[in-house]
Amino acid sequence: MADEDGRRRHYADLYEPSADDGPVGVVLGNCQAESLRQALEGIDVRLLRVPPVHELVADDVPHLQRALARAAVVVAQPIRDDYHGLPLGTRQLFAAAPAGARTAVLPVIRDASAYPWHAIVRPPSDPGATPPVVAYHDLRTLSAAAGRPAAPLPSADALRAIGAASLEELRSREQRHGTVPVSDLLAEPSFERMRTINHPGNAVWEPVALRVHEVLGTGGEPRRLSRPLLDAVHAPREAAVIDLLGIDAEPRDHWIVDGRSVDRGEVREAHLAWYREHPDAVRAGLERHAAALGALGL
Repeated sequence: MADEDGRRRHYADLYEPSADDGPVGVVLGNCQAESLRQALEGIDVRLLRVPPVHELVADDVPHLQRALARAAVVVAQPIRDDYHGLPLGTRQLFAAAPAGARTAVLPVIRDASAYPWHAIVRPPSDPGATPPVVAYHDLRTLSAAAGRPAAPLPSADALRAIGAASLEELRSREQRHGTVPVSDLLAEPSFERMRTINHPGNAVWEPVALRVHEVLGTGGEPRRLSRPLLDAVHAPREAAVIDLLGIDAEPRDHWIVDGRSVDRGEVREAHLAWYREHPDAVRAGLERHAAALGALGL
């Protein structure tokens, strides 16, 4: 009960709407949607804080529909119709808004350019399951869990190829879903632009917010961010990536999780143990990331 009470307080915009008569808007998607909402502060529409789409349940739907029914703007990531059996698809969200509401689509931002060994894997038995300590899979660890031998350091061309494929996937999503463009901001590998493969930094959020603001045609202007967004997890900055790709940065051989340094060896051992309990995750990772594994010689 306490957790539910805390959730309702955190998302009071959804459960206990303000009597404020000013225009409101909704931004819905994964954790990136909440970051965009914060980056858009300063426009003349009050954007409501709502849970990420994967946390919404049936009881939340009437509250969300009430918010959408009065929304002047709706921004969403590409979400399939009837997501989790609920009317949460992007098309359904836009249809629930009043006629004349302004809309925009934000792509799901992923970029492996600075983290060529990292990946996201969805185990078939439980697509929401993630390994402990950090949710990101290291293809070297995944390969070791499959009994494959270690590989020598790949070439700069191989690392660039992985980054290029990652950005091509992002461009494809942009075109397929008619999103606000983001891929051009990631043309060069950067640890500042991407803290992990799917956690953009402020150097991405500020220009993206300006682009969304322009698409929506809202008044006011997004303010400069006063604190870093999506700052809880920072991936290691590999010396090999820095040297081979010519990134202007210092190597960092550990993860940072909630401000704490976490040794990559600790992550590796925890993940190997998790793989032993989730062999389908290994199989799924080998299949889904076969091209990257091949480029890396794994």
